[in-house]
Amino acid sequence: MLRVSHNLAIDEADIDIAFVRAGGPGGQNVNKLATAAQLRFDSNKAVLPDDARARLIRLAGQKMTKDGVIVIRGDRYRTQERNRADVIDRLVELLQDALVRPKPRRATKPTFGSKQRRLEGKKRRGDIKAGRGSRGFDD
Repeated sequence: MLRVSHNLAIDEADIDIAFVRAGGPGGQNVNKLATAAQLRFDSNKAVLPDDARARLIRLAGQKMTKDGVIVIRGDRYRTQERNRADVIDRLVELLQDALVRPKPRRATKPTFGSKQRRLEGKKRRGDIKAGRGSRGFDD
């Protein structure tokens, strides 16, 4: 079991990790070895509250397929073990971020002083712009 939070744990059997060849420069190591890890996790198997599931869908973005499978690819490191640990850490971080409820915003009114400063700044700026115009000089 992989512990995500104190009330959520996911079974490691639900996580499917395959190793594929990494792209990009790197010489013979890239061409010969399959070191990049590709993690697939079906988010429907995780027991999440509805609001956390909605946040997970929003946070995952392109990483989530239409079927609800999260696909994370990791090719930062040269070894399979480090790439495997990296994609698992990124999945756990994604799930932890989805579980955090955002603090509701409380509407506040601007203070009297801030209104005065704003109007004073607008007045000063208007005076600067008014001074730029062409003036009719009598010859």
